[in-house]
Amino acid sequence: MSASVPFSVAAVPWAERAADLQAIRREVFVVEQHVPEEEEWDDKDAACRHVLATVNGAPIGTGRLLPDGHVGRMAVLKAWRGRGVGRAMLSLLLALAREAGFKAVVLHAQTHALNFYIKQGFSAEGPEFMEAGIPHRLMRITF
Repeated sequence: MSASVPFSVAAVPWAERAADLQAIRREVFVVEQHVPEEEEWDDKDAACRHVLATVNGAPIGTGRLLPDGHVGRMAVLKAWRGRGVGRAMLSLLLALAREAGFKAVVLHAQTHALNFYIKQGFSAEGPEFMEAGIPHRLMRITF
């Protein structure tokens, strides 16, 4: 794939795009990172705002905004990392949070991704903790 292949990011309804959103999360979290299936899926997806990154209609990334202002389940397929997909998805999620009236957004960042979130304006808080067998830190951005 060429680095110049354009992608798009849009907010999508869970009810209409669940299969695409699940496929990305399954590939990144369950297959690649070995997160147990039962830990990946919860009852929150239907209540969340979701973003989907696509290339020519094919899904390449996703993330969600929970009703309480948490961002989560940020996932980009390996072949598309480092091309601005995550940054574009996070930007849209933060815009959705602002629209919803949130003054801050928090997320649980995998420690290897801390610098990505710091570059987007987030600050790390508190100690490292384990989630799904992966080290994380709490991060926050205020508007």
